[in-house]
Amino acid sequence: MNEAFLQFIWRFGLFTRERITTTDKENLCIFDLGIINNNSGPDFFNAKIKIGEIIWVGNVEIHINASDWKRHKHNDDKAYDNVILHVVKNADCDIFRSDGSKIPVFEIQYDYKLEKRYQKLLDAQTWIACQNYVKNIDTFKIKYFLNRLLVERLEQRSAHISKILEETKNDFKEVFYRLLFRSFGFGTNALPFELLAQSTPIAAINKHRNSVLQLEALLFGQAGFLNDAPVDDYQSKLQKEYKFLQTKFDLKPIEKHLWKFMRLRPVNFPTIRIAQLAKLLMQTEGLLSKIIAFEKPDELKIFFELNASEYWDTHYNFGKQTAKRKKSFGKKSAEKIIINLIVPYLFAYGKAKGEEKFSEKSLDLLEIISPEKNNIIEGWENIGVKVENAFYSQALIQLKTMYCNNKQCLRCTIGENIISKE
Repeated sequence: MNEAFLQFIWRFGLFTRERITTTDKENLCIFDLGIINNNSGPDFFNAKIKIGEIIWVGNVEIHINASDWKRHKHNDDKAYDNVILHVVKNADCDIFRSDGSKIPVFEIQYDYKLEKRYQKLLDAQTWIACQNYVKNIDTFKIKYFLNRLLVERLEQRSAHISKILEETKNDFKEVFYRLLFRSFGFGTNALPFELLAQSTPIAAINKHRNSVLQLEALLFGQAGFLNDAPVDDYQSKLQKEYKFLQTKFDLKPIEKHLWKFMRLRPVNFPTIRIAQLAKLLMQTEGLLSKIIAFEKPDELKIFFELNASEYWDTHYNFGKQTAKRKKSFGKKSAEKIIINLIVPYLFAYGKAKGEEKFSEKSLDLLEIISPEKNNIIEGWENIGVKVENAFYSQALIQLKTMYCNNKQCLRCTIGENIISKE
């Protein structure tokens, strides 16, 4: 038993509603349960009830025990003075507002099968608590919920982007530049790529974008890969270029040890990703403007049809020669960049500019991109959930990480259906 469960019972009106009264034996009639409040303050706003012959409009607070009102110090908090009904499991005392007036108490009753179903979900040790029931839930309801979850996920990412905008004094280009670098880390090396962006001025990149050697020297130097004695002619050339650029722009590199190579496929080594990033920066002047103005999704993928420079055809790291192989930026990698960079950026850009067309573009993109392949999506597919595109894979990642992993069944449409209508 917890307050969240009682809030669930109240929110969906799953309590016994015939001939109900307050603890003072006054007849109680409920016209409107109110709107749940997920922030501080009373649990439900704008409820409408009738006690005796008087109709009240105000807030509802829910506790396990009536005495929790005092324990939470609501009796001294004016934010709770507009509470018109205190809903509890156990009415163990009278409660009062800060002005001393008594608040009506309703001791809620419900079918205990609801509590048993909820407990069963909490006790489940399966990959997700409801995996034995999910196939029986109306597909339309699940898809409607997933639509909501996708927007929730993009809102969370948009909030992160907004923080960076504040740091950069609303410099959208700088924000995009940082996020672009971070996305090339593909999770494992996201942080060092972000630090690389912060330590490498856009002005330096723009000044030398016509030379891939200078761009590589700038990026590898700032990444800390040119501090040691060179192991071949190529690294020696980069080192000479970097020393010139370092003096010119007063640069300070990040620490080389930040980069991770362990447990990565060689094609994902940070050295390869840095070389590919250099090619992208060289080939796509005004990349942000082009991304904002795109009309067809294929226009975005073209930006990422690139290879690392010739040296990397036979290397994954400096000085260690391998069989020749073009280090192309694959389709899946391009789609990951679109999902994790372009989609949230467009969504946040649209919100910041007050232009919904950009937010709509971001959602449209996800509908035509293949779903990601990772452990979470594989888990959903294993229990029979069809993942049609990136729109739904992103929503399902949100569902698993923010709801299922935290046993937030009471906030989930699937959990709600299982508890209330099994």
